[in-house]
Amino acid sequence: MTQVFTHDASRRSFLKGTAAFAGGLTIAVYLPGCSKPEEAAAPTSSGPVKANAWLHIGTDSKITFLCDRAEMGQGVYTALPTLVAEELGVEPKHIHVEFAPPGAEFVNGLLGAQVTGGSTSVRDAWGKLRAAGAEARERLLIAGGKALKGQPNLCRIIVNADGAGAVAMGNKSVPFGEVAAAAAALPKPQNVKLKAARDYKFIGKSLARLDTPSKVDGSAQFGIDVRLPGMLYAALAQSPTLGGTAKSFNADKAKSMPGVKHVLQTASGIVVVADSWWQAKQARDALQIEWDAGPNAKLNNAAIYAGLKAAAADTGQSVRKDGDADAALTASSRRMDAVYESAMLAHATLEPQNCTVEFRDGECHVHVPTQVQQFAQASAAKASGLPAEKIFVHTTFLGGGYGRRLETDFIPPAVEAAKAAGKPVKLLWTREDDMTHDLYRPPARDPVAGAFGADGRVSAFKLQIVGPSVTARWAPSVVANGALDPFAVEAAHNFPYAVPNVRIDYIRHEIGVDVGYWRSVSHALNCFAVESFIDELASQTEDDPYEFRRGLLWNHKDARWLGVLDVAARHAGWGNAPKGRFQGIALMSGYDSYLAQVVEISVEGSKLKIHRIVCVADCGQIVNRSIVEAQVEGSIIFGLSAALFGDINIEAGKVSQRNFDTYRTLRINEIPKIEVHMINSDDKPGGMGEPAVALVAPALCNAIFTATGKRIRSLPIAKQGFTI
Repeated sequence: MTQVFTHDASRRSFLKGTAAFAGGLTIAVYLPGCSKPEEAAAPTSSGPVKANAWLHIGTDSKITFLCDRAEMGQGVYTALPTLVAEELGVEPKHIHVEFAPPGAEFVNGLLGAQVTGGSTSVRDAWGKLRAAGAEARERLLIAGGKALKGQPNLCRIIVNADGAGAVAMGNKSVPFGEVAAAAAALPKPQNVKLKAARDYKFIGKSLARLDTPSKVDGSAQFGIDVRLPGMLYAALAQSPTLGGTAKSFNADKAKSMPGVKHVLQTASGIVVVADSWWQAKQARDALQIEWDAGPNAKLNNAAIYAGLKAAAADTGQSVRKDGDADAALTASSRRMDAVYESAMLAHATLEPQNCTVEFRDGECHVHVPTQVQQFAQASAAKASGLPAEKIFVHTTFLGGGYGRRLETDFIPPAVEAAKAAGKPVKLLWTREDDMTHDLYRPPARDPVAGAFGADGRVSAFKLQIVGPSVTARWAPSVVANGALDPFAVEAAHNFPYAVPNVRIDYIRHEIGVDVGYWRSVSHALNCFAVESFIDELASQTEDDPYEFRRGLLWNHKDARWLGVLDVAARHAGWGNAPKGRFQGIALMSGYDSYLAQVVEISVEGSKLKIHRIVCVADCGQIVNRSIVEAQVEGSIIFGLSAALFGDINIEAGKVSQRNFDTYRTLRINEIPKIEVHMINSDDKPGGMGEPAVALVAPALCNAIFTATGKRIRSLPIAKQGFTI
């Protein structure tokens, strides 16, 4: 196999690369912002590929793209190859996709690690993967032109019906595989131009997802599907109290049960390994364990929210300070105060946490649905005692992520179990394990105040964001030396409204249990407080909520705010809802995208019915329209479930919700009509996997106020006297 770097690699690194494989051409494309090819280790046949991004052209001329982001339903398995295909000159359907291993070359430039999250995948890939495709195209055209005895500008890229690529000139062609060596010998193409938006053939269209066929026929492998020869199964007993540990256990009964092979204590709890998972689970339940409840033995929700309330007396960190909000509030005769509370939430991924581990030939192979390949590798290395270079992470499809699989807590016990068993072991959590041992979305209790001046206009806005920091645990270096947690102040720091005196503070208050990133992170918490309170201010002036926002945005230097607001109002028929129906609106910018939502409801007594949700998004250049629309629809349903029902309750340190009977989600017959409207734009792509989640709660609660006069300031809505 020959290796082509689209960077001036040294002869030594080139030769190291070419010696690593046999049987095809691999084009390792230098991605701006990543390590250079000559700075990376050479690939090996058994280890992680150490190159920046790979287009593998086999001897059969078929094309393989190594996807460096996890596919959890958001569509990167299709969107990222589309960027390469657009510039390479082939249809995305002709590119075979495989998941990339851990590697510094696959670092997400927006997050600083190999992470799939933060709605960053397309944003990070937009420039570098198009450049990758373009440089590969130029190399192939030059090499193909020489083989066909013609000029490169007379050649074109074609793909045969079987998916094999070739360079063609007139009615002659040469397969990619035959020009690999020539392409490898070429110097780096200079001044390679990317396509103009007007010339896109695939970007911006609604193309079929590349992962759909395998998910329909069942061949797609999720973590829960992994099967290895001789594999055993494991179930994990964890402390019923968050943060608790096992003091002692008696496994005599469990060891005597059919199929049981091993029982061992790990840092995570007691693991039972058996021939089948059901045998392991039954034996786990038969264990006699004495638990040490730890520091959270008396922890409950009342204490958590009391702590948040008390913390608001602190000053905290300044997020934004325009003018003097405190003075304006003191001077005003028309001041308003409110407190907004958001509940802790579970991720509740459809696929429970799982991990399959095999030790062989001095190496540890980890098959896992993960959003963090490098962190998974490090976690397995620590648990196994092996160096990281001996840990090989095989990423599967994810049956939902939502931020839960940014964590690696389900990996070490699987590694320890496989090491003890001497055979491959699959560890699988039950739904109850998953629900009661999640890293929950942080709770929030946010005081907010506003005031009007003598001219009747809003003169002050003050928000205190009070809650624990996920980042302080997950990425402590980000908040080192008193740095502000950027993932705690989203949808607040960019407060868009023309108010002369604005003060926003962040008060970090830990609650005694670890919390995690949850789809839309702090956007959902802060958008609920900001957009609900903007409606409260509008009601004080008896202004229409849409017109009130418009008046505070009309001269904003970024016209995209007003753009999505106006388009949403128009498509929703704002002010002209059918008789007996009422509307609420919310606006937000996050992940470099701008969105507005209108929710239309009716209320009969305590019965709430959601009829329609209209969402307008300006996310810059769209890569795959149907995927973006599906993400918005899914986000709205996800956000609606959370707003209506989502609630994690802790009593005596234990989580009360155990399954979907007590952690309610929206049923299919309860889903309203959802309309998604996209604003066409040539701006760089914004993220769309998460932002639409955040607007649902404030838009819905604003609609409820219009319908009933009742202002909902605490979620979930089902706890405020409404039934669905």
